[in-house]
Amino acid sequence: NAAELDRFKTGIISSKIMATAASTAPRYSAFGLVAILLWSTTIAFSRSLTEQLGTLTAAFWIYSMAGVIGLIIAGLQSSNSLRKMLRLPRLYLWGCGALFVIYIAALYLAVGSATDRSQVVAVGLLNYLWPGLSLVFSVPILKRKASPWLAAGIILALSGVWLATTAGPGHSPQTLLSTGSLLPYSLALLAAVSWALYSNLSRRWGGEEGGGAVPLFLLASGLLLGALRLASPETSTWSPRSLVELAYMALLPGMLAYVLWDLAVRKGSLVLVASLSYLTPLLSTLFSTLVLGVEAGPNLWSGALLVAVGAIICKQSITA
Repeated sequence: NAAELDRFKTGIISSKIMATAASTAPRYSAFGLVAILLWSTTIAFSRSLTEQLGTLTAAFWIYSMAGVIGLIIAGLQSSNSLRKMLRLPRLYLWGCGALFVIYIAALYLAVGSATDRSQVVAVGLLNYLWPGLSLVFSVPILKRKASPWLAAGIILALSGVWLATTAGPGHSPQTLLSTGSLLPYSLALLAAVSWALYSNLSRRWGGEEGGGAVPLFLLASGLLLGALRLASPETSTWSPRSLVELAYMALLPGMLAYVLWDLAVRKGSLVLVASLSYLTPLLSTLFSTLVLGVEAGPNLWSGALLVAVGAIICKQSITA
């Protein structure tokens, strides 16, 4: 009869939608891997730019440029792209937007306030606790199931961070208790928590359909940092090198990586994407030591490895 025929058609359509989603999920998950590779260079080039331009100046230009470029590209793809962004769920726009801005501001202030380049590498490693934290937060937020090994993975990752932060000269546990030395680590931890929450809540509040609002988030981050820059004058030294690094940061880690990540966490496999990011601590440490000329001792590499292994254990303890 007609009712059975309608149910049959509905079943076919649903099956086709599920099949399409399954076939495109690996591609979107791959976007997450590209974002991770680009982000692995962020700490090194961010420190280089903050030393040349100042912390707030560098961050303002990077994210303002990234936001404007992102909006232009979105506008070329669709004439009403901005309207579509503004029609996204309010929780996603305001909640995830706030977390995004907090992450950017905290990370750049952490990198800029580090006392030396060796501390920058340790600060970057602390920031890269977010892969494991993303999996931890996916339990209450996305209703994932976890085994007791999840706690073991987090403890292992935290041990790695502690080993790395106390590895360099002048970075003893006693020194870390001083306010000036503890500030960069506190900001980096805030960045890690903010990004882990963003990665989960953008999936829950933004959904898997439609585009995201990353260009708006980038521009908001840049404008906030620009306002802070007006309140805190900095000395900037412009050069061909700073211009090249600024263009790289704005276009790739600053704009493209965030767009790819937003697509990956909303349309790909969140557990897979978050798990792939266990490579980030090792890759970031490698890039940072090469670009900044920091000698990486055994404690630093051991710490980075523990953070990565801790993320892997966290991944293995999570089921959909």
